[in-house]
Amino acid sequence: MGAFAWSQGLESAFELDWVRDEASLGDWLEGVLFDGIGRLELPLLPRLLRAWRAEDVAALVEWNDWLLAARETRELLEEDVQLGHSLRRWLEGLGLAPEPGVLARLETLAYVTLFARAARMRGLDERTATLGFGWAWLENQLGAACKALRLGQSAAQRVIERLRPRLIEAVDIAETLADDELGPVTPGVTLASALHETQYSRLFRS
Repeated sequence: MGAFAWSQGLESAFELDWVRDEASLGDWLEGVLFDGIGRLELPLLPRLLRAWRAEDVAALVEWNDWLLAARETRELLEEDVQLGHSLRRWLEGLGLAPEPGVLARLETLAYVTLFARAARMRGLDERTATLGFGWAWLENQLGAACKALRLGQSAAQRVIERLRPRLIEAVDIAETLADDELGPVTPGVTLASALHETQYSRLFRS
């Protein structure tokens, strides 16, 4: 899907010296896990999965558009749209893409919306799909850290071990959130992402 090309502001955090080592990386990712994806993608994925199962196009449109509107910078929105486009093409190749009638109502598809579609077509339950999404996010962030921060593989594994139980906890919390409790609270990520747009030397697109 090309997720390796994006860092979600992490590269900028390295440049700004907000994240400089294994410990600060773990702190940053834990904050994003609970206050970022734990309040946006993780609680929205089950809602979208239920909408796909029920063939509730109105709910799909509502949550898909809500998620895209929650992207606070151009780069974060572009990442979501590009990954959604790539996942849609992959699903089309497998014969698992949404029906044309649904696509006509969903002009721009978010990545999570298509991830939920893939989970629906493969028969995954809500918790398994949400944990899988969170794990994929964590691995991608650590991949970015290994490139931009030159974090060693052993250090990356230690961060994974630190955050693995926290991911389960974040999913537990996400499952309890009401609709009016959704939305990321990550001003540091927003600022880092905005500054990344004009960063002189970059490896990543976000």
